[in-house]
Amino acid sequence: MSGLRAQRLAARRAERRRAARRAAMVAAASVVVAVGAVTGMMSAVDRERPSDDAQPLVTRSPGLRPGPAVPTPSPTRTSAAPSPSSHSPSPKPSPTPSPSRKEPKSVATPALLYSHPDSQVLAWVASHPGDHRRTVIESRIADRPAAVWFADFTPATITARVRAVTAGAAAEGRVPVVVPYAIPQRDCGGASQGGAPDLAAYDGWIDDFAAGLGGDEVIVILEPDSVAQAGCLPAADRAARFASLARAGRVLKAADPRARVYYDAGHSAWNPAAEQAALLERAGAASAASSDGVFTNVSNFHRTSDEIAYARQVLSALGGPASLGAVIDTSRNGNGAPADGEWCDPAGRKIGRAPTLNTGEARIDAYLWVKLPGESDGCKGTPGTFSAEYAYELAR
Repeated sequence: MSGLRAQRLAARRAERRRAARRAAMVAAASVVVAVGAVTGMMSAVDRERPSDDAQPLVTRSPGLRPGPAVPTPSPTRTSAAPSPSSHSPSPKPSPTPSPSRKEPKSVATPALLYSHPDSQVLAWVASHPGDHRRTVIESRIADRPAAVWFADFTPATITARVRAVTAGAAAEGRVPVVVPYAIPQRDCGGASQGGAPDLAAYDGWIDDFAAGLGGDEVIVILEPDSVAQAGCLPAADRAARFASLARAGRVLKAADPRARVYYDAGHSAWNPAAEQAALLERAGAASAASSDGVFTNVSNFHRTSDEIAYARQVLSALGGPASLGAVIDTSRNGNGAPADGEWCDPAGRKIGRAPTLNTGEARIDAYLWVKLPGESDGCKGTPGTFSAEYAYELAR
């Protein structure tokens, strides 16, 4: 009996050793899978980071003064109460197995927006390695693609500066967003006043701007406030401005047939949709030769759902080709507009949806960060200058 017990004890010990070896092999395999997953994520993150190409001088985005809202019983320039998006995701079909020995169909990679390596927020992040706000600002603002503004009247250098941005984007296979902002009497004497001395000079500047676009896809946000705020001009000057804007769209699209040009539709608490559409039509926004649609909410705070509804109303009233769409500035609209109508660096705002060319919404071509979060409207610094504290408040 003692010999039999010894045999059984030895067998049990051998089984325990085999189990231990199997557990070690499973743990090792798990480590390999985990390392592979982390490596894949890091590669994806690296692909989203901007390149270290040369950084041309590019004008920062200015602060824009929103125009007056339509008089209503509620305070002016406030957004409507939050409402659910009109878009409901379609139910996903049950997957069906593909036949054996068939190659999978290739799927086109969605276009990605370009992150230009020269911006105030990137400069701040690089120069403040020990700041307690750095991680939040870097991960939630600096790493997101944003528009590049050209807000100074510099005919001698504008072609080269635009080309530096579009060429950098083309080298990465990405889509840049550029903002020509030099229309005469821009902002009607407000905080962002300036621009070309007259429309003849502006027309020449636009010609030079267009020469820098190249031949790849680029989104052009044409002159924020130029249409919605045009009521500040005498009738003759307004008509001349609209003619110049229509010409600008034609010039930009003729220079680069892949350019997508969007016109100023203000925002959902400014002009009524039909009134704004009538102004846009005079400015050339209904013509496929000059326009791909409209933009809303630039440098403002109104909720995305409100802007979607408003943009569709404007497009419907505008008419024109069915291909016309809208882009929405979501950079600072995460909490909607303040109830008191404050527009100048208001407290309590948050960043909105991340920039994307895939919105899932009919006739909404993109959510963009046109106004870079943290660049002041003029109350937390000189208009267009970067405020780290404001950026931190928006991002955390």
